[in-house]
Amino acid sequence: MPDSDSLISTLRREVLFARRRVYEVGQATPLDEIKLSDPELSILVKREDLSAIHAYKWRGAYNRMAQLSAGQLASGVVTASAGNHAQGVALAAQKLGTQAIVFMPLSTPRMKQVAVEQHGGSHVEIRLHGDTYDAASAAAHAWGSKNGLTYIHAYDDIAVMAGQGTLADEIVMSGQGPFDYAFLQVGGGGMAAATAIWLKMHFPEICIVGVEGVDQASMAAAVSAGHPVELENVDLFCDGTAVRKAGELTHQVCAEVVDEWMTVSNEEVSSAIQFLWEQLRCIPEPSGAMGVAAILKRRKELTGKRVLSVLCGANMDFEKLALISRGAAAGDTRRRLLRIEIEEQAGAMLALLESLPHDMNIVDFQYGKTHAKSAHPVIGFNASPMQFELLVQVLRDQGYRFSEVTAETDVDFRLIHYEAKLLCSPFFITLEFHERPGALAEFLRTVSAHANLCYFNYVYSGERVGHALLGFDFDSEAGGEGFAKVLDAAADSYRSYKRISPEVMARILA
Repeated sequence: MPDSDSLISTLRREVLFARRRVYEVGQATPLDEIKLSDPELSILVKREDLSAIHAYKWRGAYNRMAQLSAGQLASGVVTASAGNHAQGVALAAQKLGTQAIVFMPLSTPRMKQVAVEQHGGSHVEIRLHGDTYDAASAAAHAWGSKNGLTYIHAYDDIAVMAGQGTLADEIVMSGQGPFDYAFLQVGGGGMAAATAIWLKMHFPEICIVGVEGVDQASMAAAVSAGHPVELENVDLFCDGTAVRKAGELTHQVCAEVVDEWMTVSNEEVSSAIQFLWEQLRCIPEPSGAMGVAAILKRRKELTGKRVLSVLCGANMDFEKLALISRGAAAGDTRRRLLRIEIEEQAGAMLALLESLPHDMNIVDFQYGKTHAKSAHPVIGFNASPMQFELLVQVLRDQGYRFSEVTAETDVDFRLIHYEAKLLCSPFFITLEFHERPGALAEFLRTVSAHANLCYFNYVYSGERVGHALLGFDFDSEAGGEGFAKVLDAAADSYRSYKRISPEVMARILA
Protein backbone atom coordinates (compact mmCIF):
# COMPACT_ATOMS: atom_id res chain seq x y z
CA MET A 1 0.00 0.00 0.00
CA PRO A 2 1.42 3.45 -0.94
CA ASP A 3 2.42 5.86 1.81
CA SER A 4 0.28 8.90 2.51
CA ASP A 5 2.43 11.37 0.54
CA SER A 6 2.43 9.31 -2.65
CA LEU A 7 -1.26 8.54 -2.20
CA ILE A 8 -2.07 12.24 -1.93
CA SER A 9 0.11 13.06 -4.93
CA THR A 10 -1.57 10.36 -7.00
CA LEU A 11 -5.02 11.50 -5.98
CA ARG A 12 -4.26 15.10 -7.01
CA ARG A 13 -3.20 13.91 -10.44
CA GLU A 14 -6.22 11.66 -10.83
CA VAL A 15 -8.66 14.48 -10.01
CA LEU A 16 -7.24 16.36 -13.01
CA PHE A 17 -7.73 13.31 -15.24
CA ALA A 18 -11.25 12.81 -13.89
CA ARG A 19 -12.28 16.24 -15.20
CA ARG A 20 -12.53 15.03 -18.81
CA ARG A 21 -14.59 11.95 -17.86
CA VAL A 22 -17.26 12.94 -15.37
CA TYR A 23 -18.80 15.65 -17.53
CA GLU A 24 -19.67 13.06 -20.14
CA VAL A 25 -22.62 12.14 -17.90
CA GLY A 26 -23.19 15.10 -15.61
CA GLN A 27 -22.83 18.83 -15.20
CA ALA A 28 -21.24 21.07 -12.61
CA THR A 29 -23.49 21.90 -9.65
CA PRO A 30 -23.93 25.39 -8.17
CA LEU A 31 -22.39 26.84 -5.04
CA ASP A 32 -25.07 28.75 -3.13
CA GLU A 33 -24.35 31.31 -0.43
CA ILE A 34 -26.30 31.81 2.79
CA LYS A 35 -25.57 35.05 4.62
CA LEU A 36 -26.49 35.25 8.28
CA SER A 37 -26.48 38.53 10.16
CA ASP A 38 -26.73 37.19 13.71
CA PRO A 39 -23.98 36.24 13.99
CA GLU A 40 -22.39 37.57 10.79
CA LEU A 41 -21.53 34.42 8.90
CA SER A 42 -21.28 33.40 5.25
CA ILE A 43 -22.08 29.74 4.50
CA LEU A 44 -21.31 28.42 1.02
CA VAL A 45 -23.23 25.24 0.17
CA LYS A 46 -22.19 22.98 -2.73
CA ARG A 47 -25.48 21.76 -4.19
CA GLU A 48 -24.81 18.14 -5.13
CA ASP A 49 -28.51 17.50 -4.57
CA LEU A 50 -29.05 19.15 -7.98
CA SER A 51 -26.96 16.59 -9.86
CA ALA A 52 -28.27 13.87 -12.18
CA ILE A 53 -28.87 11.41 -9.32
CA HIS A 54 -29.47 14.07 -6.62
CA ALA A 55 -26.16 13.10 -4.96
CA TYR A 56 -22.43 13.32 -5.71
CA LYS A 57 -21.84 9.58 -6.08
CA TRP A 58 -22.20 9.59 -9.88
CA ARG A 59 -18.82 11.29 -10.11
CA GLY A 60 -16.76 8.52 -8.56
CA ALA A 61 -18.74 5.63 -10.03
CA TYR A 62 -18.47 6.88 -13.60
CA ASN A 63 -14.83 7.90 -13.31
CA ARG A 64 -13.97 4.39 -12.12
CA MET A 65 -16.08 2.53 -14.66
CA ALA A 66 -14.98 4.72 -17.59
CA GLN A 67 -11.46 3.37 -17.06
CA LEU A 68 -12.43 -0.29 -17.35
CA SER A 69 -11.13 -2.24 -20.30
CA ALA A 70 -13.42 -3.48 -23.05
CA GLY A 71 -13.12 -6.98 -21.58
CA GLN A 72 -14.06 -5.81 -18.10
CA LEU A 73 -17.06 -3.91 -19.43
CA ALA A 74 -18.15 -6.96 -21.39
CA SER A 75 -18.00 -9.11 -18.23
CA GLY A 76 -19.90 -6.56 -16.16
CA VAL A 77 -19.54 -5.02 -12.71
CA VAL A 78 -20.88 -5.61 -9.24
CA THR A 79 -21.28 -3.35 -6.25
CA ALA A 80 -23.00 -2.95 -2.91
CA SER A 81 -24.82 0.15 -1.79
CA ALA A 82 -27.65 1.40 0.38
CA GLY A 83 -28.67 3.96 -2.23
CA ASN A 84 -26.67 6.79 -3.80
CA HIS A 85 -23.62 4.83 -5.00
CA ALA A 86 -25.96 2.26 -6.53
CA GLN A 87 -27.59 5.03 -8.58
CA GLY A 88 -24.19 6.24 -9.75
CA VAL A 89 -23.17 2.74 -10.84
CA ALA A 90 -26.51 2.25 -12.59
CA LEU A 91 -26.13 5.52 -14.49
CA ALA A 92 -22.58 4.63 -15.52
CA ALA A 93 -23.61 1.13 -16.61
CA GLN A 94 -26.30 2.57 -18.86
CA LYS A 95 -23.92 5.15 -20.38
CA LEU A 96 -21.07 2.66 -20.91
CA GLY A 97 -23.23 -0.21 -22.11
CA THR A 98 -22.21 -2.69 -19.43
CA GLN A 99 -24.22 -4.78 -16.99
CA ALA A 100 -24.22 -4.00 -13.27
CA ILE A 101 -25.41 -6.18 -10.41
CA VAL A 102 -26.19 -4.13 -7.33
CA PHE A 103 -26.52 -5.78 -3.93
CA MET A 104 -28.64 -3.74 -1.51
CA PRO A 105 -29.80 -4.49 2.05
CA LEU A 106 -33.27 -5.95 2.41
CA SER A 107 -34.32 -2.79 4.26
CA THR A 108 -33.48 -0.49 1.33
CA PRO A 109 -36.47 1.80 0.73
CA ARG A 110 -38.42 1.12 -2.43
CA MET A 111 -37.81 4.70 -3.60
CA LYS A 112 -34.07 4.08 -3.83
CA GLN A 113 -34.57 0.79 -5.63
CA VAL A 114 -36.81 2.49 -8.17
CA ALA A 115 -34.22 5.26 -8.69
CA VAL A 116 -31.53 2.66 -9.43
CA GLU A 117 -33.79 0.98 -11.95
CA GLN A 118 -34.64 4.29 -13.60
CA HIS A 119 -31.00 5.27 -14.05
CA GLY A 120 -29.79 1.86 -15.18
CA GLY A 121 -32.78 0.45 -17.05
CA SER A 122 -31.98 -2.95 -18.55
CA HIS A 123 -28.31 -2.49 -17.64
CA VAL A 124 -28.82 -3.01 -13.92
CA GLU A 125 -30.06 -5.83 -11.70
CA ILE A 126 -30.87 -5.30 -8.03
CA ARG A 127 -30.35 -8.11 -5.54
CA LEU A 128 -31.59 -7.59 -2.00
CA HIS A 129 -29.43 -9.35 0.55
CA GLY A 130 -28.96 -9.14 4.31
CA ASP A 131 -30.03 -6.57 6.85
CA THR A 132 -26.96 -4.33 6.62
CA TYR A 133 -24.61 -2.77 4.07
CA ASP A 134 -21.84 -5.06 5.35
CA ALA A 135 -23.89 -8.16 4.56
CA ALA A 136 -24.74 -6.85 1.09
CA SER A 137 -21.10 -5.93 0.48
CA ALA A 138 -19.85 -9.39 1.47
CA ALA A 139 -22.37 -11.00 -0.88
CA ALA A 140 -21.37 -8.65 -3.71
CA HIS A 141 -17.67 -9.42 -3.28
CA ALA A 142 -18.36 -13.15 -3.22
CA TRP A 143 -20.51 -12.96 -6.37
CA GLY A 144 -17.93 -10.84 -8.17
CA SER A 145 -15.07 -13.22 -7.34
CA LYS A 146 -17.09 -16.24 -8.43
CA ASN A 147 -18.21 -14.75 -11.74
CA GLY A 148 -15.26 -12.59 -12.74
CA LEU A 149 -16.99 -9.23 -12.27
CA THR A 150 -15.19 -6.01 -11.37
CA TYR A 151 -16.19 -4.69 -7.97
CA ILE A 152 -16.90 -0.94 -7.92
CA HIS A 153 -16.20 0.28 -4.41
CA ALA A 154 -18.24 3.17 -3.05
CA TYR A 155 -15.23 5.03 -1.62
CA ASP A 156 -12.02 3.02 -1.03
CA ASP A 157 -10.66 3.33 -4.58
CA ILE A 158 -8.37 5.99 -6.07
CA ALA A 159 -10.46 6.46 -9.22
CA VAL A 160 -13.69 6.69 -7.23
CA MET A 161 -12.16 9.22 -4.84
CA ALA A 162 -10.76 11.25 -7.74
CA GLY A 163 -14.15 11.42 -9.43
CA GLN A 164 -15.72 12.62 -6.20
CA GLY A 165 -12.96 15.22 -5.92
CA THR A 166 -14.22 16.98 -9.05
CA LEU A 167 -16.87 18.68 -6.91
CA ALA A 168 -14.01 20.40 -5.06
CA ASP A 169 -12.51 21.46 -8.38
CA GLU A 170 -15.82 23.14 -9.22
CA ILE A 171 -15.75 24.92 -5.85
CA VAL A 172 -12.29 26.30 -6.61
CA MET A 173 -13.24 27.27 -10.17
CA SER A 174 -16.34 29.12 -8.90
CA GLY A 175 -14.11 32.00 -7.82
CA GLN A 176 -15.92 32.32 -4.48
CA GLY A 177 -12.90 31.36 -2.40
CA PRO A 178 -10.85 31.47 -0.35
CA PHE A 179 -12.64 29.86 2.55
CA ASP A 180 -11.76 29.80 6.22
CA TYR A 181 -13.36 26.45 7.03
CA ALA A 182 -14.80 23.44 5.21
CA PHE A 183 -17.11 21.17 7.19
CA LEU A 184 -17.20 17.84 5.34
CA GLN A 185 -19.39 14.92 6.32
CA VAL A 186 -17.56 11.62 6.48
CA GLY A 187 -18.91 8.13 5.89
CA GLY A 188 -16.41 5.98 4.02
CA GLY A 189 -14.29 9.08 3.55
CA GLY A 190 -13.86 9.20 -0.24
CA MET A 191 -15.51 12.57 -0.82
CA ALA A 192 -13.98 14.14 2.28
CA ALA A 193 -10.47 12.92 1.44
CA ALA A 194 -10.44 14.10 -2.16
CA THR A 195 -12.24 17.36 -1.42
CA ALA A 196 -9.89 18.20 1.44
CA ILE A 197 -6.81 17.55 -0.70
CA TRP A 198 -8.04 19.76 -3.52
CA LEU A 199 -9.17 22.60 -1.25
CA LYS A 200 -5.91 22.61 0.70
CA MET A 201 -3.89 22.70 -2.52
CA HIS A 202 -5.67 25.92 -3.58
CA PHE A 203 -6.45 27.42 -0.16
CA PRO A 204 -3.55 26.39 2.10
CA GLU A 205 -4.93 28.22 5.14
CA ILE A 206 -8.31 26.48 5.12
CA CYS A 207 -9.27 24.39 8.15
CA ILE A 208 -10.87 21.05 7.25
CA VAL A 209 -13.35 19.71 9.81
CA GLY A 210 -14.49 16.11 9.46
CA VAL A 211 -18.10 15.65 10.57
CA GLU A 212 -19.56 12.31 11.64
CA GLY A 213 -22.74 11.17 13.32
CA VAL A 214 -22.56 10.63 17.08
CA ASP A 215 -22.86 6.86 16.66
CA GLN A 216 -21.13 6.66 13.27
CA ALA A 217 -17.64 7.98 13.98
CA SER A 218 -15.68 5.17 12.31
CA MET A 219 -13.17 7.47 10.59
CA ALA A 220 -12.26 9.41 13.73
CA ALA A 221 -11.83 6.04 15.46
CA ALA A 222 -9.54 4.87 12.65
CA VAL A 223 -7.45 8.04 12.78
CA SER A 224 -7.14 7.71 16.56
CA ALA A 225 -6.16 4.03 16.38
CA GLY A 226 -3.84 4.43 13.39
CA HIS A 227 -5.80 1.89 11.35
CA PRO A 228 -9.44 1.16 10.44
CA VAL A 229 -11.46 -0.28 13.31
CA GLU A 230 -14.92 -1.76 13.20
CA LEU A 231 -17.67 -0.12 15.21
CA GLU A 232 -19.89 -2.52 17.14
CA ASN A 233 -23.09 -0.58 16.42
CA VAL A 234 -23.85 2.09 13.82
CA ASP A 235 -26.82 4.46 13.93
CA LEU A 236 -28.75 4.49 10.63
CA PHE A 237 -30.61 7.81 10.78
CA CYS A 238 -27.95 9.36 8.52
CA ASP A 239 -27.89 6.26 6.35
CA GLY A 240 -25.59 7.69 3.67
CA THR A 241 -22.71 7.93 6.18
CA ALA A 242 -23.51 4.79 8.18
CA VAL A 243 -20.16 3.04 7.64
CA ARG A 244 -19.04 0.52 10.22
CA LYS A 245 -15.38 0.51 9.18
CA ALA A 246 -13.42 3.23 7.37
CA GLY A 247 -11.53 2.43 4.17
CA GLU A 248 -7.82 1.65 4.07
CA LEU A 249 -7.03 4.34 1.48
CA THR A 250 -9.48 6.94 2.73
CA HIS A 251 -8.25 6.50 6.29
CA GLN A 252 -4.68 7.27 5.24
CA VAL A 253 -5.64 10.44 3.42
CA CYS A 254 -8.10 11.71 6.03
CA ALA A 255 -5.49 11.24 8.75
CA GLU A 256 -3.25 13.66 6.86
CA VAL A 257 -5.65 16.31 5.56
CA VAL A 258 -8.49 16.58 8.09
CA ASP A 259 -7.51 19.08 10.78
CA GLU A 260 -10.17 18.28 13.37
CA TRP A 261 -13.10 15.97 14.03
CA MET A 262 -16.53 16.55 15.47
CA THR A 263 -19.85 14.78 15.74
CA VAL A 264 -23.45 15.88 15.32
CA SER A 265 -26.61 14.33 16.76
CA ASN A 266 -29.65 13.24 14.77
CA GLU A 267 -31.58 16.15 16.27
CA GLU A 268 -28.91 18.64 15.17
CA VAL A 269 -29.02 17.17 11.66
CA SER A 270 -32.82 17.47 11.61
CA SER A 271 -32.52 21.11 12.65
CA ALA A 272 -30.02 21.68 9.83
CA ILE A 273 -32.46 20.18 7.32
CA GLN A 274 -35.09 22.67 8.51
CA PHE A 275 -32.51 25.47 8.22
CA LEU A 276 -31.67 24.51 4.63
CA TRP A 277 -35.34 24.36 3.73
CA GLU A 278 -35.90 27.82 5.17
CA GLN A 279 -32.79 29.32 3.54
CA LEU A 280 -32.53 27.51 0.18
CA ARG A 281 -35.89 25.73 -0.19
CA CYS A 282 -34.14 22.39 -0.47
CA ILE A 283 -34.63 19.24 1.59
CA PRO A 284 -31.44 17.16 1.81
CA GLU A 285 -31.25 13.64 3.11
CA PRO A 286 -29.86 13.51 6.68
CA SER A 287 -26.29 12.75 5.59
CA GLY A 288 -26.46 15.66 3.18
CA ALA A 289 -27.09 18.12 6.01
CA MET A 290 -24.41 16.93 8.44
CA GLY A 291 -21.83 19.54 7.44
CA VAL A 292 -24.32 22.36 7.87
CA ALA A 293 -25.41 20.86 11.21
CA ALA A 294 -21.82 21.14 12.40
CA ILE A 295 -21.60 24.75 11.21
CA LEU A 296 -24.78 25.70 13.07
CA LYS A 297 -23.47 23.95 16.17
CA ARG A 298 -20.42 26.23 16.12
CA ARG A 299 -21.92 29.30 14.50
CA LYS A 300 -20.93 31.74 17.25
CA GLU A 301 -17.21 30.95 17.01
CA LEU A 302 -17.39 31.19 13.20
CA THR A 303 -18.55 34.83 13.23
CA GLY A 304 -17.09 36.78 10.32
CA LYS A 305 -15.82 33.67 8.54
CA ARG A 306 -16.48 32.23 5.09
CA VAL A 307 -17.48 28.64 5.68
CA LEU A 308 -18.02 25.84 3.18
CA SER A 309 -20.08 22.65 3.24
CA VAL A 310 -21.26 20.06 0.73
CA LEU A 311 -24.94 19.22 0.49
CA CYS A 312 -24.02 15.77 -0.73
CA GLY A 313 -27.43 14.24 -1.43
CA ALA A 314 -31.21 14.49 -1.32
CA ASN A 315 -32.41 10.92 -1.76
CA MET A 316 -34.76 10.26 1.12
CA ASP A 317 -38.08 8.55 1.67
CA PHE A 318 -40.93 11.05 1.99
CA GLU A 319 -42.15 9.26 5.13
CA LYS A 320 -38.95 10.21 6.95
CA LEU A 321 -39.93 13.88 6.94
CA ALA A 322 -42.23 13.39 9.92
CA LEU A 323 -39.34 12.05 12.01
CA ILE A 324 -37.10 14.89 10.86
CA SER A 325 -39.73 17.49 11.66
CA ARG A 326 -40.05 16.18 15.21
CA GLY A 327 -36.30 16.09 15.67
CA ALA A 328 -35.69 19.54 14.20
CA ALA A 329 -37.13 21.53 17.09
CA ALA A 330 -35.29 19.35 19.60
CA GLY A 331 -32.06 19.85 17.69
CA ASP A 332 -32.51 23.61 17.84
CA THR A 333 -33.25 23.34 21.59
CA ARG A 334 -36.78 24.60 20.97
CA ARG A 335 -39.06 21.61 21.59
CA ARG A 336 -39.30 20.97 25.32
CA LEU A 337 -41.88 18.81 27.08
CA LEU A 338 -42.97 19.17 30.70
CA ARG A 339 -45.09 16.89 32.85
CA ILE A 340 -47.06 19.25 35.11
CA GLU A 341 -49.08 18.23 38.15
CA ILE A 342 -52.54 19.76 38.61
CA GLU A 343 -55.65 18.86 40.59
CA GLU A 344 -58.04 16.42 38.94
CA GLN A 345 -61.07 18.68 38.81
CA ALA A 346 -63.07 20.72 36.32
CA GLY A 347 -61.32 23.93 35.26
CA ALA A 348 -57.84 22.92 36.48
CA MET A 349 -56.51 22.35 32.94
CA LEU A 350 -57.87 25.69 31.76
CA ALA A 351 -56.31 27.44 34.75
CA LEU A 352 -52.96 25.92 33.86
CA LEU A 353 -53.16 27.02 30.22
CA GLU A 354 -54.22 30.53 31.14
CA SER A 355 -51.30 30.87 33.56
CA LEU A 356 -48.78 30.32 30.75
CA PRO A 357 -47.05 33.27 29.03
CA HIS A 358 -49.32 34.64 26.31
CA ASP A 359 -46.89 34.02 23.42
CA MET A 360 -46.04 30.45 24.46
CA ASN A 361 -46.49 28.06 21.52
CA ILE A 362 -47.92 24.65 22.51
CA VAL A 363 -46.98 21.91 20.02
CA ASP A 364 -47.87 18.76 21.95
CA PHE A 365 -50.48 17.78 24.54
CA GLN A 366 -50.73 14.34 26.13
CA TYR A 367 -53.11 13.59 28.95
CA GLY A 368 -55.19 10.70 30.21
CA LYS A 369 -56.98 10.45 33.55
CA THR A 370 -55.05 8.06 35.80
CA HIS A 371 -55.84 9.31 39.33
CA ALA A 372 -58.97 10.46 41.10
CA LYS A 373 -57.36 13.50 42.74
CA SER A 374 -54.36 14.56 40.64
CA ALA A 375 -53.60 14.91 36.93
CA HIS A 376 -50.23 14.93 35.17
CA PRO A 377 -50.60 16.33 31.64
CA VAL A 378 -47.54 16.40 29.36
CA ILE A 379 -47.33 19.65 27.41
CA GLY A 380 -44.81 20.32 24.64
CA PHE A 381 -43.58 23.87 23.99
CA ASN A 382 -41.76 25.32 21.02
CA ALA A 383 -39.66 27.87 22.87
CA SER A 384 -36.29 29.55 22.67
CA PRO A 385 -34.00 29.08 25.68
CA MET A 386 -35.05 32.51 26.97
CA GLN A 387 -38.75 31.75 26.52
CA PHE A 388 -38.38 28.40 28.24
CA GLU A 389 -36.60 30.02 31.16
CA LEU A 390 -39.51 32.45 31.53
CA LEU A 391 -42.00 29.57 31.32
CA VAL A 392 -40.25 27.69 34.11
CA GLN A 393 -40.23 30.78 36.30
CA VAL A 394 -43.96 31.37 35.70
CA LEU A 395 -44.82 27.79 36.64
CA ARG A 396 -42.75 28.04 39.81
CA ASP A 397 -44.32 31.36 40.75
CA GLN A 398 -47.78 29.80 40.29
CA GLY A 399 -46.84 26.92 42.59
CA TYR A 400 -46.97 24.15 39.96
CA ARG A 401 -44.86 21.02 40.38
CA PHE A 402 -43.34 19.83 37.10
CA SER A 403 -40.48 17.90 35.51
CA GLU A 404 -38.95 17.87 32.03
CA VAL A 405 -39.75 14.70 30.07
CA THR A 406 -38.46 15.64 26.59
CA ALA A 407 -36.35 12.49 26.25
CA GLU A 408 -38.64 9.98 28.01
CA THR A 409 -39.65 6.97 25.94
CA ASP A 410 -43.38 6.94 26.72
CA VAL A 411 -43.62 10.61 25.79
CA ASP A 412 -41.60 10.16 22.60
CA PHE A 413 -43.87 7.31 21.47
CA ARG A 414 -46.98 9.14 22.71
CA LEU A 415 -48.15 6.36 25.03
CA ILE A 416 -51.06 8.18 26.63
CA HIS A 417 -52.30 6.00 29.46
CA TYR A 418 -55.59 6.39 31.32
CA GLU A 419 -57.71 4.35 33.71
CA ALA A 420 -61.07 3.47 32.14
CA LYS A 421 -62.46 2.43 35.53
CA LEU A 422 -62.18 6.05 36.71
CA LEU A 423 -64.56 7.23 33.97
CA CYS A 424 -68.35 7.27 34.46
CA SER A 425 -69.91 8.35 31.18
CA PRO A 426 -67.19 9.49 28.75
CA PHE A 427 -67.86 11.59 25.68
CA PHE A 428 -65.06 11.50 23.05
CA ILE A 429 -64.70 13.85 20.07
CA THR A 430 -62.22 14.72 17.37
CA LEU A 431 -61.82 18.49 17.28
CA GLU A 432 -60.71 20.64 14.36
CA PHE A 433 -59.63 24.18 15.24
CA HIS A 434 -57.71 27.12 13.82
CA GLU A 435 -54.01 26.58 14.51
CA ARG A 436 -53.05 29.74 16.36
CA PRO A 437 -51.73 30.58 19.84
CA GLY A 438 -54.45 30.38 22.47
CA ALA A 439 -56.97 28.45 20.36
CA LEU A 440 -57.07 25.39 22.62
CA ALA A 441 -57.33 27.53 25.76
CA GLU A 442 -60.19 29.45 24.14
CA PHE A 443 -62.06 26.23 23.46
CA LEU A 444 -61.49 24.89 26.97
CA ARG A 445 -62.58 28.22 28.44
CA THR A 446 -65.89 27.85 26.58
CA VAL A 447 -66.64 24.29 27.71
CA SER A 448 -64.83 23.87 31.04
CA ALA A 449 -67.85 24.90 33.12
CA HIS A 450 -69.87 22.09 31.58
CA ALA A 451 -67.46 19.14 31.46
CA ASN A 452 -64.54 17.43 33.14
CA LEU A 453 -61.65 16.76 30.74
CA CYS A 454 -60.40 13.16 30.93
CA TYR A 455 -58.33 12.77 27.75
CA PHE A 456 -56.30 15.07 25.49
CA ASN A 457 -54.20 14.04 22.50
CA TYR A 458 -52.79 16.75 20.24
CA VAL A 459 -49.55 17.33 18.33
CA TYR A 460 -48.73 20.21 16.01
CA SER A 461 -48.54 19.07 12.36
CA GLY A 462 -47.57 22.30 10.62
CA GLU A 463 -51.03 22.79 9.14
CA ARG A 464 -53.18 25.90 9.49
CA VAL A 465 -55.82 23.65 11.03
CA GLY A 466 -55.15 21.69 14.22
CA HIS A 467 -56.62 18.30 15.11
CA ALA A 468 -57.09 16.88 18.59
CA LEU A 469 -58.73 13.85 20.20
CA LEU A 470 -60.52 14.91 23.38
CA GLY A 471 -62.45 13.05 26.04
CA PHE A 472 -64.88 14.50 28.61
CA ASP A 473 -66.45 12.63 31.50
CA PHE A 474 -69.93 13.05 32.99
CA ASP A 475 -71.85 11.59 35.92
CA SER A 476 -74.47 10.17 33.58
CA GLU A 477 -75.18 9.58 29.90
CA ALA A 478 -77.59 12.51 29.98
CA GLY A 479 -74.70 14.82 30.81
CA GLY A 480 -72.95 13.80 27.62
CA GLU A 481 -76.06 14.37 25.54
CA GLY A 482 -76.42 17.83 27.02
CA PHE A 483 -72.77 18.56 26.28
CA ALA A 484 -73.45 18.17 22.56
CA LYS A 485 -75.65 21.25 22.81
CA VAL A 486 -72.85 23.11 24.62
CA LEU A 487 -70.48 22.30 21.77
CA ASP A 488 -72.95 23.52 19.20
CA ALA A 489 -73.40 26.77 21.08
CA ALA A 490 -69.61 27.25 21.30
CA ALA A 491 -69.05 26.81 17.56
CA ASP A 492 -67.17 30.12 17.28
CA SER A 493 -64.24 28.67 19.24
CA TYR A 494 -63.44 25.85 16.79
CA ARG A 495 -63.95 24.79 13.16
CA SER A 496 -65.78 21.51 13.63
CA TYR A 497 -66.07 18.45 15.83
CA LYS A 498 -67.13 14.86 15.35
CA ARG A 499 -68.35 12.59 18.08
CA ILE A 500 -66.68 9.21 18.16
CA SER A 501 -69.07 6.30 17.69
CA PRO A 502 -69.90 3.99 20.61
CA GLU A 503 -68.08 1.14 18.84
CA VAL A 504 -64.86 3.08 18.45
CA MET A 505 -65.25 4.44 21.97
CA ALA A 506 -65.49 0.90 23.30
CA ARG A 507 -62.17 0.07 21.70
CA ILE A 508 -60.59 3.21 23.18
CA LEU A 509 -61.81 2.26 26.64
CA ALA A 510 -60.88 -1.41 26.32
